[in-house]
Amino acid sequence: MGLGKWIGGVMGFMAMGPLGALAGYAIGSLFDKAAEGEEVASGPSGDPAAGGYADGRRNSFLFSLLVMASYVIRADGKIMHSEMEYVRNFLRTNFGEQAVAEGQQILMNLFEERKRMDRSNPMAFRNTIHDCGAQMAVHLSYEERLQLLDFLVMIARSDGSVCQAEIEALREVAVAMGLPAGEVDSMLHLGSDTLDDAYKVLEVDPSATDAEVRAAYRRLALKHHPDKVAALGEDIRKAAEEKFQQINAAKERVFKARGMK
Repeated sequence: MGLGKWIGGVMGFMAMGPLGALAGYAIGSLFDKAAEGEEVASGPSGDPAAGGYADGRRNSFLFSLLVMASYVIRADGKIMHSEMEYVRNFLRTNFGEQAVAEGQQILMNLFEERKRMDRSNPMAFRNTIHDCGAQMAVHLSYEERLQLLDFLVMIARSDGSVCQAEIEALREVAVAMGLPAGEVDSMLHLGSDTLDDAYKVLEVDPSATDAEVRAAYRRLALKHHPDKVAALGEDIRKAAEEKFQQINAAKERVFKARGMK
């Protein structure tokens, strides 16, 4: 399914506010071209906006991800091939091969829009990103915003390292979306096999008591449970499940080191 078709199915919060403004610029002729070549996704009534609340929410989430990705990818002043390839694979998995070129073009349009906005005001695009984050904070659940942030962290990590500028951009995006900056630090250490990183995933100090460690894990398990993002689609739920498994692996490493069960 092409990207133009899922944009056609949007009925959620993207249609208004700063996200809607960016969508209007970034999608531009892509949607018109898709609409000419194939029927726009619609619900039983034939109305594109009747594609279903769940589809609208999912599509708004995914466009929001592209918007924030455009900010994080350019945080170090470069567009890395590995980061773009991660996004291409993400689009391929979610929307099929046709969506890859279209999604990449949307990202390139967002990069150009940043240049255009920043020529008149160096803070213009950054301010827009903050406004978009505020819009997401209103319309996406905490858990859905966490999953969006996790995808952004994986994009930043895709080249094998995360520079300080990218970390700062990730923290900035997290705060804009109403999430603590510490969520970024926890996610950056997912997948590591060291005990020190396991503590950082659980967001506790090694000097914490066993009771504090258990409480920290329970908090993480609750907010990162895959079922909390099931409404966004099975593929996104599976990505959340992989993240949940990494959190459990960190918990097991800490519990084992402490002799806890």
